[in-house]
Amino acid sequence: MTSPLAGVGIGWRPEISGYVTGLPALAFAEVIAESVPHHGPVPDGLARLRERGVPVVPHGVKLSLGGAEPVDPHRVDHFAAVARLTQAPLVSEHIAYVRGGGHEAGHLLPVPRTREAVDAIAANAAVVQSTLDVPLALEPIATLVDWPDDELTEAQFLAEILDRTGALLLLDVANVYANAVNRGEDAYALLDALPWERVAYCHVAGGAEIDGLYQDTHTDRVPVEVLELVAHLAGRLPAVMLERDGSYPPAAELSAELDAIADAASLGRVTA
Repeated sequence: MTSPLAGVGIGWRPEISGYVTGLPALAFAEVIAESVPHHGPVPDGLARLRERGVPVVPHGVKLSLGGAEPVDPHRVDHFAAVARLTQAPLVSEHIAYVRGGGHEAGHLLPVPRTREAVDAIAANAAVVQSTLDVPLALEPIATLVDWPDDELTEAQFLAEILDRTGALLLLDVANVYANAVNRGEDAYALLDALPWERVAYCHVAGGAEIDGLYQDTHTDRVPVEVLELVAHLAGRLPAVMLERDGSYPPAAELSAELDAIADAASLGRVTA
């Protein structure tokens, strides 16, 4: 399965809707699925992008695919409805859990790298996929902690999930960098071990060191080290996007970040 996306995109947020809509050569935009009403209408900025033929990708944060409990059918129905409303070429969610035993964590939490966890993710993903008309891409998260007694390496864990689900991979290069720094591992080695034929698109985001740990904040500038990872992957990235969730800088700074990402990935600039 090849990616339906190509080029450089950005995460659409209401605070920067005017800026995103005005990008002349934008390849795609991503929207948080839970922020779009399942009955519509699609937010005006996204509607204008769709009128221009810019693909919109719903990105879920609440399905809890990695939870031990079955996914909530109401959340699944909402996710599928937003995919139809936005005429999405694909959708994405996280390899994580956000709830259990009736409690909402409010954060994306890591799952253990075990085959039992693979079973749970595959079962939940199958329920979601049964409601979709488009491919599902799965994103590994950045995490500050790991479960003990993992049975699989990160690359093995992802390979088993993709094999079991038939899903594509949403690779967050900033997450790879954050995990490598905090675990003392080699980010380049992990990237080179991934099944690149399954990558749908990539996230790039900023972060900062806080209390001795690198945190994937989405509110800081993309560091040089992450851009270097993107450059290492040039030629393998079908599509890449800037993810920003707060502390939005002036338009010129956002454009400079988009240009830096495009140049590192050897993809066309979207700002002019």
